[in-house]
Amino acid sequence: MAKVNLGFQVIPKSIEQNTYEIVDKAIEVVQKSGVKYDVGPMETVMEGELDELIDIVKRAQDACIEGGASEVMTYVKIHYRPHKGVTIDEKIEKYRK
Repeated sequence: MAKVNLGFQVIPKSIEQNTYEIVDKAIEVVQKSGVKYDVGPMETVMEGELDELIDIVKRAQDACIEGGASEVMTYVKIHYRPHKGVTIDEKIEKYRK
C-alpha cells in the first residue's frame, strides 16, 4: 500500500489537568512510534501506512485518557494517493528552505 499523510488533532477534556500537558502525552506516542511526523500548532501530521497511522491515533487517544482526560475528541484528515503515495516533504519542503 502507498504511503499516506494523516493529520490529527486531539482535544482532551479535563477539569483538573492542563490540556497542553495531556496533548503532550499524545505527541509522545507519535514520537516513539518511529514514523515520520511534523507537529504543528493545530495538528500533527504523520507519514506512513494507513493501518499503522490509525493505530498510532488510537494509542494517542488512550494516552490522553491515561494522562488525565475524562474524554477526548479526535479529528483526522487523510491524504491518500494509491499509485504514488504522499509525502510530507512534497507539501512543505519549499517553505522550509
